[in-house]
Amino acid sequence: MHPDSLAHLVHVLIVDDEPLARRNLIVLLQQDPDIGQVDECGSGAEAIAAIRATRPTLLFLDVQMPERDGFDVIEMLGGDVPPAVVFVTAHDQHALRAFDVGALDYLLKPFDDERFRRTLTRAKEKLNNKVQHSPLIRRLMIKSAGEVLFIPVPEIDWIEAADYYACLHIGNQTHLLRRSLADLERDLGPGNFCRVHRSVIVNLDRVMGLELKSDGEYEVVLKSNRRLRLSRRFRKPLQDRLGSVPSRH
Repeated sequence: MHPDSLAHLVHVLIVDDEPLARRNLIVLLQQDPDIGQVDECGSGAEAIAAIRATRPTLLFLDVQMPERDGFDVIEMLGGDVPPAVVFVTAHDQHALRAFDVGALDYLLKPFDDERFRRTLTRAKEKLNNKVQHSPLIRRLMIKSAGEVLFIPVPEIDWIEAADYYACLHIGNQTHLLRRSLADLERDLGPGNFCRVHRSVIVNLDRVMGLELKSDGEYEVVLKSNRRLRLSRRFRKPLQDRLGSVPSRH
């Protein structure tokens, strides 16, 4: 990939509680002309704040960290997850879960320079594809009972996670798609879909309003009168997307 193939230099964030591990990645990244700004964090909590503030495009994320591990970081970010995520760890037992949450790659420590270069090349290719082909998808293909259905994305009301599947809710119909929610959310792009719970994404065009319950929590009310729990961690991003919502006094 040539240096001018990306629309912008890649902004990288490295998250690892070991300073030496962060330094090793920085040295490798500095050898690539497509890499621009490289930031680093030593904890999951610090990473969440940095990602929301600076919007990096490529994230190298350690799995095992005190207090909040790499999976906690991805979960708490919701729709703010960077376009390309690479998990880095000394243990291989988390690999399957990493890909389930939409990771691009899984670097097992210690890795050599060639393995790192292959990972970085994949990341740059994904980012370049995202620049050239957005919005990413306009319809989803569902295979069920010997038939193939093509579901236009704008017709989807909401989506919920169900183990290794995503349940697409369209009116009174439900369709199962073998995709992780994180992977599907990323492919849908930042347009009309927003996460409201760790296991639920809604089509903003289907949202009629928010309803404050007696326990102080909100529910998302769809035009179909379906009510969905709104998690506190996703309330602010949803309010920002929908417009101002009165605060509870």
